[in-house]
Amino acid sequence: MDEMEEELKCPVCGSFYREPIILPCSHNICQACARNILVQTPEAESPQSSRASGSGVSDYDYLDLDKMSLYSEADSGYGSYGGFVSTPTTPCQKSPNGVRVFPPTVPQPPHPQHLLPQPGSLPPIPRNSCITCPQCHRSLILDERGLRGFPKNRVLEGVVDRYQQSKAAALKCQLCEKSPKEAIVMCEQCDVFYCDPCRLRCHPPRGPLAKHRLVPPAQGRISRRTSPRKISTCTEHELENLSMYCVQCKMPVCYQCLEEGKHGTHEVKALGAMWKLHKGQLSQALNGLSDRASEAKEFLVQLRNMVQHIQENGVEFEACLVAQCDALIDALNRRKAQLLSRVNKEHEHKLKVVRDQISHCTVKLRQTTGLMEYCLEVIKENDPSGFLQISDALIRRVHMTESQWGKGTLTPRMTSDFDLTLDSGPLLQTIHQLDFVQMKVAWFTFDPASAHPDIILSNDNLTVTCNSYDDRVVMGNSAFSRGVHYWEMTVDRYDNHPDPAFGIARGDVLKDVMLGKDDKAWAMYVDNNRSWFMHNNSHTNRTDGGISKGATIGVLLDFTRRIVIFLLNDEQQGPVAFEAIEGLYYPAISLNRNVQVTLHTGLPIPDFYTPGEADPTSSVC
Repeated sequence: MDEMEEELKCPVCGSFYREPIILPCSHNICQACARNILVQTPEAESPQSSRASGSGVSDYDYLDLDKMSLYSEADSGYGSYGGFVSTPTTPCQKSPNGVRVFPPTVPQPPHPQHLLPQPGSLPPIPRNSCITCPQCHRSLILDERGLRGFPKNRVLEGVVDRYQQSKAAALKCQLCEKSPKEAIVMCEQCDVFYCDPCRLRCHPPRGPLAKHRLVPPAQGRISRRTSPRKISTCTEHELENLSMYCVQCKMPVCYQCLEEGKHGTHEVKALGAMWKLHKGQLSQALNGLSDRASEAKEFLVQLRNMVQHIQENGVEFEACLVAQCDALIDALNRRKAQLLSRVNKEHEHKLKVVRDQISHCTVKLRQTTGLMEYCLEVIKENDPSGFLQISDALIRRVHMTESQWGKGTLTPRMTSDFDLTLDSGPLLQTIHQLDFVQMKVAWFTFDPASAHPDIILSNDNLTVTCNSYDDRVVMGNSAFSRGVHYWEMTVDRYDNHPDPAFGIARGDVLKDVMLGKDDKAWAMYVDNNRSWFMHNNSHTNRTDGGISKGATIGVLLDFTRRIVIFLLNDEQQGPVAFEAIEGLYYPAISLNRNVQVTLHTGLPIPDFYTPGEADPTSSVC
């Protein structure tokens, strides 16, 4: 019953309804709150004058809000009284539940001394008083009956009373002499609440008391306060009971209303019959509302489960992302170590070559210097015959040594520069473009950046052909790593029986050979008679059925089952083509100049196929 509590609170005071009355707009309000939010309108603009002139306006005509300007959604919370009130406009107040209400701002005229209200009685309601519903903001003028002209909502009053009783403190035993204990039963015949010791002592389950009916305290409290159904009286004729129901006005009426009032020509029915009829209609309407409430409860359970799954998947996804980035960092570190190793090898090689040249040049220079010093000493000899005996040989040695210092001997065999340039641009660009791939049904096109130079794209990159007789590859601009995806390609032109290939590929697939020739692609190639599956240049599963102009080839990639299936003209072509599919894949196709195809994406899964359940141990990335 806790959910019902807001239905039982007044929109003005925010407390439980006390003496609620029903406004013509069907909303409820406490009688005291209704008196508090009354405002007075000028005599000249009052509908009373029009009623007095016999215009036939009903007792509760709604005000023309544009003329009266009593309320405006754009007034930022202030009520404007159309210039009829000389006092400054007063800000709207808010009730505890947030509904805007309008306090009376019109100063009340002084009462003549002989008309002052008696102590303890409510002051009379001024003439031409106006009330605005705090919920729908519809305004109306009160007639001479004032608030007494509104029917009292006895049903709502009874529901509030029962609700408050159910929330009251626990009942105490009425027979305990000191410190009454909590009552556990109530005797409907004795009309007494008993605790367990007092029940055993004063109300034994034998003798004449055995036939008494004992009920739980809460039930007994309700039955004690339940009285025969009150008979409501007519607001027009206070001495008459409401006994009939006006179908046209949708309100209970009395016999005098039918004889004297405006309901005389209206269709009326017995109050009891309409009471039962409306109870049945309300019960029937509640059945539909109950179904919606049940659906809402199931939906809330679903949403709460989604919250739990989102939290779990979020943790798993973050872990997967960290693992993927760590794997990239590890791969980069490994490549870094390999490149550093190459740099170190180049460094050692350069040092060895230069050091060897230094050593060789040093030895040769030492030999040359020794020869030069020996020759200078020989020249110093004064013995002509002895000099001539060795001079020819020395001259030849000098010339030979000089020739050994010929061209290139004094040129470094190695430069000090390292002829290694690291091309990191593409990798940096790839890192900057690193993003999450599409996880749902995707709309994609062919990617000009991934296409071989001989590929020709048109139709917003949805139609592809080639200007070469050799097979060339182009991939889609979206990659997939989870979920179920399906796309199709229609053959726009097919000449000389070529064999285009359709499938999926890694980002580094070869672009100048048929799709499936290397280990980076999984494809089906097909001619005019039959098809084959191919991966890493391995041909399998020859299947009859070829293509021609107008044929449709479908590719179904299911990461939940980790399989690839191909379709030809809406029928599966061969068995499951490839299994154990895991990782990141791009849609791909290879073709030559004899073929032109158009891509169709964002398609539903074929009707014949039922996706499998996702592997709970598989990655979500």
